Amino acid sequence: MNLRFYIEPETDYPHMYRHGVAEYEVEDVLLDPGEDRPSRGNARVAIGQTRSGRYLRVVYVPDYDDPDSAFIVTAYELRGNQRTAYRRRRKRRGK
Repeated sequence: MNLRFYIEPETDYPHMYRHGVAEYEVEDVLLDPGEDRPSRGNARVAIGQTRSGRYLRVVYVPDYDDPDSAFIVTAYELRGNQRTAYRRRRKRRGK
């Protein structure tokens, strides 16, 4: 999967680093999202679990010319009520 990341001008690092998320975790979620729905503009939001068990929300813009490519805006761990709500939705769907 070809992923490109939003780089913060102040730090020259991907924005998701501020949230403690690594590239391989983003790829875990995008390869097998529990949810993937539209967001603002052309962006989408994928929510899923990494191989290590973390629940992440990934905001990305898909490359419609290449289905294996995406621009990652940010990613962060779901905590508290957000994680509980996601797990409840997954349980209702029987997954």
